[in-house]
Amino acid sequence: MGRGKIEIKRIENTTNRQVTFCKRRNGLLKKAYELSVLCDAEVALIVFSSRGRLYEYSNNNIKTTIERYKKASSDSANTTSVIEINAQEIEMENESVYLRTKIAEIERMEQANMVPGQEMNAIHVLASRNFFPPNMLEGGNSYSHPDKKLHLGYESIILCILV
Repeated sequence: MGRGKIEIKRIENTTNRQVTFCKRRNGLLKKAYELSVLCDAEVALIVFSSRGRLYEYSNNNIKTTIERYKKASSDSANTTSVIEINAQEIEMENESVYLRTKIAEIERMEQANMVPGQEMNAIHVLASRNFFPPNMLEGGNSYSHPDKKLHLGYESIILCILV
């Protein structure tokens, strides 16, 4: 017959709590010993009772084991920092690519949907570079050709290059 599960909470009765502490402490020390022998592991166990008494087990010098632990935990903290820094550099690069794409998209939208004073400025710039015939700007908001017409509206600009 197996034992039933117990609820893990503080035992209120001091006598029962002390008895349980002694039994579990001895079991923990025994497991530490078994782990060190069976697995050839370096084990150090430190237990302080509620009264402040110290109980310890070590299959090596406990101070040497603690120093080894400190060195290992500081090395792993540095490794974690490097991993985190690399992840941040990658995240920043992805964000940079995203922002450059957004900027290019906004610039394309601005070029396609110029606001009213910029339309004519853009046409004048293009005309000065000989993209349009000079008389095109003289007719106001539209340029007529026998079979083609260019309308300058607020929503979009359709450019026809006539040769």
